[in-house]
Amino acid sequence: MKTLSLVAGAAVLLGAAGYWALTQPGRAETAGLSQVTPDLARGEQAFFAAGCASCHAAKDAEGPDRLKLGGGQAFPSDFGTFYAPNISPDRETGIGGWDLADFARALRNGVSPEGEHYYPAFPYTAYAGMTDADLVSLFAYLRELPPVSRESRPHDVAFPFSVRRNLGIWKAMFGNKSYTLQGDLDPELERGRYLVEVMGHCAECHTPRNLLGGLDRGRWMAGAPDPEGRGRIPGLTPATLDWSKEDIVYFLQAGFTPDYDTVGGSMASVVENLAQLPRSDVAAIAAYLKAIAPVAPEPAPASSEQAPEG
Repeated sequence: MKTLSLVAGAAVLLGAAGYWALTQPGRAETAGLSQVTPDLARGEQAFFAAGCASCHAAKDAEGPDRLKLGGGQAFPSDFGTFYAPNISPDRETGIGGWDLADFARALRNGVSPEGEHYYPAFPYTAYAGMTDADLVSLFAYLRELPPVSRESRPHDVAFPFSVRRNLGIWKAMFGNKSYTLQGDLDPELERGRYLVEVMGHCAECHTPRNLLGGLDRGRWMAGAPDPEGRGRIPGLTPATLDWSKEDIVYFLQAGFTPDYDTVGGSMASVVENLAQLPRSDVAAIAAYLKAIAPVAPEPAPASSEQAPEG
């Protein structure tokens, strides 16, 4: 019995050590970032491509108010409700006290300056692929925006999801940093892949998830249930989106479908962001959407209402 107790105790200690090691927040490689010269014009383009205002500005903010990133918007999910934090350059309540290494660790590792895991409602699994030039320039641009004094609201997440340490296991399981669209791509498709899979993090909404909240990469961009319970987010693969490349470009820049219907819901904010990008970038996004594998959407439950287009 004494031997069994010793073995059991050792197993518990080994298990605890393994858990602690597996869930340890990672550190981003930042040595090369100091060699990059920030470009505010590039940072502005990265800001719109990454959709920062869509989550961190006040809901329904317009014009200059979209540059006030005080957070507060609510994002319901199967795991609880997440609230966008203040990422304005306010030193007390925003990220004004961060340095470049803090910013890189947040975007590439999903870890706060205090060493805690961020929830993947913040799409760091996509942003992890951001280039050094875009990351450095985006950080410089964010520091030029108006500071907003507003405390970030705590997330409403119940146990066991409230234990942030467990997110280390989630990252090990689902933190895939490789591109989904593979192959010998021309420069336009490479740019489109970067804008969609990294900067725009489009799959975060348009790809279904498994029971643990990881993206179902076998159904990439095939559409997903709306987390707010309003039908489904539409699929964007050629199996669903049969528009021409020119139609997709026009929709993403002007917000009009080929039938002259207008964009609705959260997609309206995405269009507002994309309208600030060069047409060549929007064309690259359209080319990517025409090139990905056609995956038919799963049939919606009969009781659910159809979500607005977009």
